[in-house]
Amino acid sequence: MTLTIASHQRKFPVDRKRLSSLVRQLLALAQRRTPGVTWQEVAIHLLDDAGIAPINEAVMGHTGATDVITQRYDSCPGEPEGLRGELFVNVERAFTVPRRKQWTAEQELALYLAHGLDHLTGADDATPSARATMRRRELAWLRKGNAPDAQVECPISNKE
Repeated sequence: MTLTIASHQRKFPVDRKRLSSLVRQLLALAQRRTPGVTWQEVAIHLLDDAGIAPINEAVMGHTGATDVITQRYDSCPGEPEGLRGELFVNVERAFTVPRRKQWTAEQELALYLAHGLDHLTGADDATPSARATMRRRELAWLRKGNAPDAQVECPISNKE
């Protein structure tokens, strides 16, 4: 499986090596939700509010910034069958608008990554029940993937 991580923002420091390690751990957990499906390629784009807003408008039809957008693609003719997808992750949102009082920006960013990968597996959060199921799974992934939960520091910022 090919993993690409590209930072399109410069405001917020992210340790790419540590982020890549976390993403690979989360990918291994996400792949378990899609037995029989080969994951071919995942691209992660690290953006800020200004970078994600036009994608949010184009893909979701929503105005303004959001935390993460997931795009899943079918294989093109001639390509090996399998899952391909992109995550557009708002690093600025993670660093400036944490949702949980005791969470760090790094923990919030890890949650965005887990949430995006959960969507790649086909999970949907259109109802409160489905949203709660996804969140429980994502938090479990973060604990299993040696990433943050409400008590554990996430190792992806390079601000140390």
